[in-house]
Amino acid sequence: MDKKIKILTLSDHPLSPSGVGTQTKYFIEALIKTGKFQFVSLGGAMKHDNYDAQKIAPYENDWIIIPIDGYGDASKIRSIIRNEKPDILWFMTDPRFYEWLWFIENEIRPNIPMVYYHVWDNHPAPLFNRPFYLSNDLIVSISKVTHEVVTEAAPEVENIYHPHAVDSDIFVPMKEDKISQLRQDSFPQDKDERMLFFWNNRNARRKQSGSLLFWFNEFANEVGRDKVRLVMHTDPNDIHGQPLHHIIQKLGNDGTLMVSNTKVPPQNLAEIYNMACCTINISDAEGFGLATLESLSCETPIIVTMTGGLQEQVTDGENWFGIGIEPSSKTVIGSQQVPYIYEDRISKEDFKNALHRIYNMKPEQRKELGKMGRTHVQKNYNFEKYCEGWVKIMTDVYEKWGSWEDRKNYNSWELMELT
Repeated sequence: MDKKIKILTLSDHPLSPSGVGTQTKYFIEALIKTGKFQFVSLGGAMKHDNYDAQKIAPYENDWIIIPIDGYGDASKIRSIIRNEKPDILWFMTDPRFYEWLWFIENEIRPNIPMVYYHVWDNHPAPLFNRPFYLSNDLIVSISKVTHEVVTEAAPEVENIYHPHAVDSDIFVPMKEDKISQLRQDSFPQDKDERMLFFWNNRNARRKQSGSLLFWFNEFANEVGRDKVRLVMHTDPNDIHGQPLHHIIQKLGNDGTLMVSNTKVPPQNLAEIYNMACCTINISDAEGFGLATLESLSCETPIIVTMTGGLQEQVTDGENWFGIGIEPSSKTVIGSQQVPYIYEDRISKEDFKNALHRIYNMKPEQRKELGKMGRTHVQKNYNFEKYCEGWVKIMTDVYEKWGSWEDRKNYNSWELMELT
């Protein structure tokens, strides 16, 4: 039997429910199923009770997860690469977490290629990321915005557009009698006509969780508080967000505004999407936004800010699969680490108008939007194509660049003409 290609991954823990974790899991399982790959994964971005390496059933030696704090450090990477001798290093999430990794690329890349699955939320092109982009053999861009800005900032680096996907066999539309039963079981105090709006996101500043509560509360007062409900699936006490229960108590804790903070498997999430009339994401910056894609796959339309990856979900350029809200302001914000990026803020009036449009639609109109949305997902974010694409990408990386004794097409030096 030929030697399997060993890939070292750095990301959120692949078995965690985060978008990064979920996409990492999809990526790994797709490649393992070919019988040609095996993985050592550093599982980060969560607290661990046990830091022992874990073999993942049913893959055993083909997939080992090593729990880590954060996303690792230089010493950990050096040790893993020396002991495991992977053929490729694959890593994913915001570049702010990987500056330390790119600082040691001169130690890594002479032996193995580095593949970065990258997301960037918005324009202008982050020219300050250029040294980091140049430190990869391949960048795979999650969204069209990401692909555009990477191409502008570092055109000499190979850059492939390969967006997220959802499993459309899990996130499926359900029959009306099933949905009605789910509503009755979940909200026995309600009558079937109360419309459920769903928000599934991290409770963080850019997600605008506080604005959502205040603005939805005004909308509920306008249409009748017994006619609508908002469910926010999130951690209400996230240190990066706002105390949601405190806000709900201030606005009126009558069941119109609710928080669901229990981690549930994808099948249960699919049930909530089906119960909802609409899924909302009004982030001021959003690299992709997996929840809205899951919603569309369940034939539930979306309300989103026209920013980042959200704008390519809500429309294909001709058809709309919900309501896209243009920013009322585009402010350049930044930090010492990210000097500049646009922050896209929507207005309260535009958001409430979008809620009213969904509320006033006939059920068959919302259903038609949802059906078109699922078709859009299956065509442009097809799960099978996602998996097949990763198999091809990583096979091509191995064949083009090799590893260790067979490392190709990489020079640790460059010739420069001094004038």
